Order: sequence, then structure tokens, then C-alpha cells
Amino acid sequence: MEENTFKPTDFIIDVLDFPQKGVVFKDITPLLANPKAYSRTIDEMAKLIEKYKPTKILCAESRGFFFGPSIAIKLETGFIPVRKKGKLPRKTIDMEYSLEYGSNILCVHEGDIKKDDIVVFVDDVLATGGTAEAVCKIVKKTGAKLACCEFFYEIGFLGGRKKLSDIGVETVALVSE
Repeated sequence: MEENTFKPTDFIIDVLDFPQKGVVFKDITPLLANPKAYSRTIDEMAKLIEKYKPTKILCAESRGFFFGPSIAIKLETGFIPVRKKGKLPRKTIDMEYSLEYGSNILCVHEGDIKKDDIVVFVDDVLATGGTAEAVCKIVKKTGAKLACCEFFYEIGFLGGRKKLSDIGVETVALVSE
């Protein structure tokens, strides 16, 4: 893999009608299976957000967990998991959100995010923006500073960036306009 020929989108496979009919799922397991491409992606994602000087990286389950912990280690920051309702054992801050194909509730342990934290939300894909918008609302509830949202890739035509217009958005790859 040459330095100037690396295209992260070369490691994404479209899977039609998953998890339901009409959805095109972006499978990133080929990226995860290629150590050079995966490492390069983590490096690029870390470089994009290091200027924000985050103290905490937040990631929503489950595919955000493929990126967030590695970026947090690289930037020497804390990592905070954002889980679905019922998966965290202590008292939580909860936020309902919508997906392209349903809704759910995201939760963070109360007290894990401090008022003086500088937070970056990291996830695999920016699609409709529902997940990121919910996480941003959770961060705002804590009083911490939300520096930006970062994604491995963005599906531009779904308009998720519009929901995050008051927050910086960083992406490694734009999959489609």
C-alpha cells in the first residue's frame, strides 16, 4: 500500500438489504482485517482531531468501538463508551435517537464526562446524523465542551452533516455525495 495511493473506501464493501430491505450496509470488516490499512486509518483519524486537544473520546456501540479506543490511546486521552439502554451498570444519562431504520436510546455513565472535558465523538459512519446528534445532546447535558464529531466515512446524500451544523465534523472518506 503506497503512501499516496491509500484510499480507505477501497476497504468498504456494500451489502444490499442489510439489516433490512432497502438499506445498503457499509461493511468495514475488510479494513479491520488489513493491519496496514486499519493502522493507517487510525493514524489519519487521530491526526484530524489532535488539533482539538481532546481529553475524552466518546464512541457509540458498536462499530465506533473499532476506532475510538485506538484513537484515544494514540492521543493519550480517556475513552468513554456510549451504550444502548440497559448495557451500563451504573446510573446513566440517556438520550433517544432515530436511525435510518428505527430508534433506540443511547446512554453514558453519569460522571464519566466532566465539565472541564474537551470531548470528541468518534464513529464509523455519518449517515442521517441521528446517533451523533444524540451523543452531542448527552455531552451538552454534562456541560463539557464538544469539540467535534469525527467519522471514518460520510454518506453525503443522507444529509447527516446538517444535523451537526453547529459542531465541527471531520471525516477520512466521503463515500457518496
